[in-house]
Amino acid sequence: MLRELSVQNLALIEDVRVELHPGFCAWTGETGAGKSLLLGALGLLLGERGSADLLRAGAEELRVTGRFDLDSPETKAQVEGILDGKLEDGEIILGRRLTRVGRSHAYVNDQPVAIGTLKQIGALLVDIHGQRETESLLEPAYQLRVLDAYGDLGKYRQTYVEVADRLRNARKRYLGLTREREQRLRELSLVRFEREELDNASLEPGELAELARERERLANAQHLQAFAARGHAGLYDDEDSVMGRLGRLHREAEGWAAMDPELAVVVEQLEALQSQVQDASQTLSRLGDRWEADPVRQEEVESRIQTLRKMEAKYRKTVDELILYRLGLDEQEAKLQAAEDDLGGLEAELSGLRKGLETAANDLSKQRQKVAKKLASETQKQLVDLGMSDARLAAELTRIDLGKDPATMDVPAWGIDELELTLAANPGEPARPLRKVASGGELSRTMLALKTVLAGHDRLGTLVFDEIDANVGGRLGDVLGQKLAALGQSTQVICVTHLPQVASYAKHHWSIRKTKAKGRTTTQIAPLAEGDRLDELASMLRGDSASETTRVEVAGMLEAARKSW
Repeated sequence: MLRELSVQNLALIEDVRVELHPGFCAWTGETGAGKSLLLGALGLLLGERGSADLLRAGAEELRVTGRFDLDSPETKAQVEGILDGKLEDGEIILGRRLTRVGRSHAYVNDQPVAIGTLKQIGALLVDIHGQRETESLLEPAYQLRVLDAYGDLGKYRQTYVEVADRLRNARKRYLGLTREREQRLRELSLVRFEREELDNASLEPGELAELARERERLANAQHLQAFAARGHAGLYDDEDSVMGRLGRLHREAEGWAAMDPELAVVVEQLEALQSQVQDASQTLSRLGDRWEADPVRQEEVESRIQTLRKMEAKYRKTVDELILYRLGLDEQEAKLQAAEDDLGGLEAELSGLRKGLETAANDLSKQRQKVAKKLASETQKQLVDLGMSDARLAAELTRIDLGKDPATMDVPAWGIDELELTLAANPGEPARPLRKVASGGELSRTMLALKTVLAGHDRLGTLVFDEIDANVGGRLGDVLGQKLAALGQSTQVICVTHLPQVASYAKHHWSIRKTKAKGRTTTQIAPLAEGDRLDELASMLRGDSASETTRVEVAGMLEAARKSW
């Protein structure tokens, strides 16, 4: 429900703030006073397009703010779903700004949002009827919602919506996997090839460095063998070898140690040196035997090095990095294969969801067929009361073919039915879809008739009617007022009206007037107290010729209308 509307710098409106109330609220005033401007401000707040031409002369920015009560937990949950976040309480503030340079900004609870978000939320809170571009009654989706609300078909509708959502999500995953399948199969083939190639290569950590050292040894085998022979001879075999000289020194040291016991240490050290030299000479002898030229092994080592170098160049990784890379290939293959397996599972899931969707759609459609004629009949009875006794309203349902392939079939948002509300407003005229009905007044009265039938079923918090009394006389105006007052028992109703008979039934009444100050014209809106309301209704009834008799007449009108509050 709209609790407060604040408008600054919109055409004739400089600064207006109006606090609204539950029930039937009437806005009245002379033609051109600015009633349509206030409705236009409300439209901007609900996401309608705006332009810099709307700004008041001399102003740089237009601002509209609306404070709404979220009247039901369902509405609050829907708004939270749009905002993707929790609301602290059951209130929400919408805001809209337009600048002179043509920029448009939208806000929810002072946080910037897209205009589309404002429009989504607005559609849950307010219906404006009379401005054709905003009439939800003309939208097929809204007409289906009206039908479902009237028939209490929420359970069937929700079942269909849930299955449809699951089908769309499964299809999205399926189509994504299908589009990626060729690439995935290529990747899977590559992973398996690389894994086989790396396994066949039998890579070992540090292998390349060890091969490089072996290649050097094989390439210098003769030099190494010659060095080993010279070293062995110099240490052990030669006449003047190191071993021979150490032996002589050892014997002399033993002889002199008898005279000086401290030379015993030298004897021990020479013995140790002899042992070390003997070990070194034996090692050189053994290595010399091993360091023989081996062209076959040298070719094998060279070939292996080249193989490893090519793999490093191909993969742009070192051998050690390739060993780690190979360990990750198994995981890559598992993921790719799982995606391929998912595709097969999704095909079966889609098939099952297709059947489930058809069942839910048929169940919902059968229920709609039962209530469509009843809705049209009950609404037509209301149209008779509203001065459209010759009008004929029909609710025509046609079925949508779902298609057989769940991967490509259409998934209608609200079931397999298309509802068209048609109206033949006058005898002899063919029935036409409501969106092609020319008269704004006929549309508004049709909406009022529908909303009267739907009282208690529709959760929408605020209904706004404009032009509803177009070409309507006083007697019918009284009926319109009764209907609006009855609707106001369950919904906030804001009605712009020129008929005192309609306005008298409003529980709350505001007057919209133009005032002049400092050479500027400004639109103002003010709530009417009892005495001021009598004056307003009398002026509406008789104009400037209103007299005390007229005041008595409208006082009686108000007294009779109060019984419906």
